[in-house]
Amino acid sequence: MDYMQLRNLLESLLIDLKDASTHTMLPILCEELGLPAPTADGSKRERLTASFNALADTELPAVARKLLERHPPNATMRNQIQDILWSNSSYPPIPKRYRREVALRLNSEELYGDARRFDELLECLWILDADNWTILLGGKPRGLRAEIQQHVHRNPEDWPAEVLFDQLGAYDASDRRFALFLEGLASADVRPDEAAQHHFVACVNEPLRNCGVELRETGSEGGYPTFSLVSLHAATKGRPKNLIFASPYKPDLRFRDALDNDVEIVSNADKVLVYDRSIGNDGLCWNDLQQWWSETRQIADATMAKNTLYRRLRASLPGNSPPQMLFFEAFFEGFSSAVPQLPALLPEVWLHWDPRTVKERGPDALLRFRMDFLLLLPQGVRVVIEVDGKHHYAYASGSADVRRYAQMVQADRELKLAGYEVFRFGAAELQVPTAKSNVKAFFEALFKRYGVPMD
Repeated sequence: MDYMQLRNLLESLLIDLKDASTHTMLPILCEELGLPAPTADGSKRERLTASFNALADTELPAVARKLLERHPPNATMRNQIQDILWSNSSYPPIPKRYRREVALRLNSEELYGDARRFDELLECLWILDADNWTILLGGKPRGLRAEIQQHVHRNPEDWPAEVLFDQLGAYDASDRRFALFLEGLASADVRPDEAAQHHFVACVNEPLRNCGVELRETGSEGGYPTFSLVSLHAATKGRPKNLIFASPYKPDLRFRDALDNDVEIVSNADKVLVYDRSIGNDGLCWNDLQQWWSETRQIADATMAKNTLYRRLRASLPGNSPPQMLFFEAFFEGFSSAVPQLPALLPEVWLHWDPRTVKERGPDALLRFRMDFLLLLPQGVRVVIEVDGKHHYAYASGSADVRRYAQMVQADRELKLAGYEVFRFGAAELQVPTAKSNVKAFFEALFKRYGVPMD
């Protein structure tokens, strides 16, 4: 992320706020935006500048998001700031060629169902004018906004989709901006008809699949489907329905209502956790998990909820695996204050459950029951992390156990084919002096690959 450019943009935007505030209100403004408390002396400009200069680079993105939300600038500056923020995450790439093919495919299609919501979508993503309405010659607005009114709304035959995309700058926009544009065009706001939504998605997916992405139904809102642009290389199995985790022991469970997939822990309920809330396209982050823990355990104090949840998850790790314990601790120590927004690192997650033992089930037995760690990332990406001790590939004597190793790699193949990403750490990796920094570096690379913001 270009912190220097971001700082320059934010400083000019922030200083403009001085005229809308008083000396007395400056501390409240700074607190609202996540800035350090201003000094008591100096002009408003000097106090705001000093506060902003004291801000660490890593805290700039959070301040930028608050400024965009609460004090939005003109579209040009908004887009510049957004593109810097988005540069820290990856989105499925869509080369210019395929963007043009999408536009050509839409030339003969209706671009929208609701004109007002269509205009709102354009306003929030594109630069229609350098400032707001420019009134010239005869009191009529001039600029791209006026051109769209003339050539898209009044005379739609003037501008086919490929011309509109070109005028908006869609061919050269960032991957995320273009993705948000397609997701918005597929939304029920712009297309308040489910059949029309699915027709649009089918149209654009024809060229999109040629570059390895597609619009996929990932949820619902107001009774209508919602669509997200996802990579075809990150296959998913749908949304998780139950998360049974934080237990190294096989849970004693049953279905109280099989039709609703309502799971009940019959005994030792305190030794297993079941997260049964809906998990959407954004995945499951620590904040979600902490809120669930706070509400189900009736812990009103946020700090207490965070600490007790951490201790509960840590206690579920096997005592005979110090490397697994170190891995868990390294994640929380490495990211510190950023953890609440990051995907939750779930320990001891049950993938398969069979009421019979492996011996009873025989050759049809499932090969892996429990995962060491699981993360549910945005866009349905599921990441499994295993910490391998000697028992994964050797007998207690230390000699190689080829049968056990073969079972492990077979189970890995099945997981990957089912849409999971599997990463393994050797226990020896987690017993060196640099182990914790190595774990942090792994997660930084993982989150960057899948477009997970780390600030």
